[in-house]
Amino acid sequence: MSAPEPCLGVLLVPAASSAREPLLFTAERAGVRVVERLDEASIAVVDLTHPGGSAALGALMATSQGASLSLLVMVEPSESIFLTLDALQPAEVMSGGLRSCELGWRLKRVTERHHKRQELWRRQQDLSLLVELTADYAEHLNVEALLHDVTRRLAERLGINRAALVVVDRGMESARVVAASDTSGTQDTPLELERYPEVREAVRTGRIVLVEDASHHPLLEGVQSEVAARGIHTLVALPLHIAGEVRGVLLLRAAGGDRRTFAAHEIDFLHTVAHATAVALRNASLLQLVRGQNEKEISARIAAEAKAASLETYHLFFANLREGVAILDDRACVLSLNPSGESILETTSEAATGQHLVDLAQPVDETVLMELVTSARRGESRSDVDLMVRTPGGRRVTLSFSAAPLEDGLRAIILSFRDVTQARHLADELRHTKDFLERLIDSSVDAIVAADMQGRIILFNKGAEALFGYGAPQALGGLHVDTLYPAGVARQIMRQLRAPDSGGRGRLGVNRQEVIHKEGQRVPVNMTASIVYEGGREVASVGIFTDLRDRMELERKLSDVENRLEESEKSAVIVALAGTAAHELNQPLTSVMGYAELLKRKLREEDAAYKPVDIIYREAERMAEIVRKIGRITRFETKTYVGTQQILDLDKASSHDD
Repeated sequence: MSAPEPCLGVLLVPAASSAREPLLFTAERAGVRVVERLDEASIAVVDLTHPGGSAALGALMATSQGASLSLLVMVEPSESIFLTLDALQPAEVMSGGLRSCELGWRLKRVTERHHKRQELWRRQQDLSLLVELTADYAEHLNVEALLHDVTRRLAERLGINRAALVVVDRGMESARVVAASDTSGTQDTPLELERYPEVREAVRTGRIVLVEDASHHPLLEGVQSEVAARGIHTLVALPLHIAGEVRGVLLLRAAGGDRRTFAAHEIDFLHTVAHATAVALRNASLLQLVRGQNEKEISARIAAEAKAASLETYHLFFANLREGVAILDDRACVLSLNPSGESILETTSEAATGQHLVDLAQPVDETVLMELVTSARRGESRSDVDLMVRTPGGRRVTLSFSAAPLEDGLRAIILSFRDVTQARHLADELRHTKDFLERLIDSSVDAIVAADMQGRIILFNKGAEALFGYGAPQALGGLHVDTLYPAGVARQIMRQLRAPDSGGRGRLGVNRQEVIHKEGQRVPVNMTASIVYEGGREVASVGIFTDLRDRMELERKLSDVENRLEESEKSAVIVALAGTAAHELNQPLTSVMGYAELLKRKLREEDAAYKPVDIIYREAERMAEIVRKIGRITRFETKTYVGTQQILDLDKASSHDD
């Protein structure tokens, strides 16, 4: 992988502008850093609302470095100001007051445009160097002398310490270095293939060999100490195919301080150079064959080969690119079309040559395509312009076009294009799916809340608005998820989510919690939660909450009804039991009282038995009163008897007050 691009430097002009604090606040979020020196800056934020802004801008644009910066200009809204900005061609303009959120957004856009401009510049440099190399190969007869200059320019262009061209004999019996970037003039130095396993591997397989850590790569086993002593960290060997055989290798080596690896676009660039170099080496071989012939015959053969090599070089130049590439003349007519372009446009290079671009592509809107070509004529490079075209087979496909002028005085345009029909269709499907999911989440009765791993809320549906009392803009504008829970509960939930015994790692089953409403009251909820992972890394957490207030109120009412029903059932049992007991006890009591009264009549008061009989009569009469009370019981009432023991309160239970 390539090393990540460094954070772009942003220079504030003038330095005393009031935008300094907002810029410092938003720089990190926008992926840039604020610098004080011009040589460290790639972007300039120019405050023309400051009294010294115009003078500072003039001084900045007078320097060579300042003229190459991407500009973000802050102005007071007026017609005259915007007219003066035409000459500056800023990447972005802010007007109507300074807002940190807008400044951060504008900075991101300027950064993206700066990266695109750098990428276009890099591609243009690659194309310019390739055109120079192919032109040199086609024009120079002394190819052997030219190869040294090619290796030197490659090393300078890629910022590496050595580039070399190695020619290998058939059977890999011997090899020699015919050119190298770190030597002067031509050379023909023997090469020991045993000490260069990467060269042997490239010749054997016919494929590119890329080694990103030379001191530990198994391919270099046996020579790793020698490679480490030279400080070599990264190397790439590209095979040179000549007449169907690998007869040479383009070998590039870089020290650890130069780079960590070669990027994909650099490999593509080197692959094309290798094709062109193979043609040049073939020309050199032809020169060796015709030596000894008369000078006129040699010159004629070399001229013919040079012309053929020039045509073949341009063909090889774009042959292995996945994108379609067409070279147009100043009238927008096709000069050449690579194989990928033939496949995309369903035509052949021979049929396309000489056709006008509009006739070849048959765009739905030819104005957009011609504006792209016109911009390239003016020297401007534009990229990623989507346009629907019609193929000869009747299909409609969406192509993404890019156009750039060829330099070195050539009045020609390079037009590249790729089929993005499926990608754009997929993007539309994803957008529709995203809209549907957002509507689905918003229509949920339950509250759904998502937060990033710093606790910032990133999703807050309408159910959450109803439950917590916050509006979605307020929640998404900086509300921390801890605010929604009692103290410490949010951290406790995260611990449960990471524990394996609460529903599985990253999942929390239904559990009862309390959340905090905006007004401060606690709301009982049932909640489930989960952690969202990307590539095994935690990126967000999601909670789904069901409001239990209505349910708990209903449960309370049901509990009251059950209690009343239970009391009613108890009363009914007591009344039935009391009636039965009164009925059953009343008859024996009547007999006891009758016989006691007969005994009393037969006895005189001075008799010894009279008093016990009288007591029996009076106690039986008291029991009869108790039985009458039992017979009048209408409800269940108790009273304390001994300690905490409860017994039936006959007086209250048999009262008819209510």
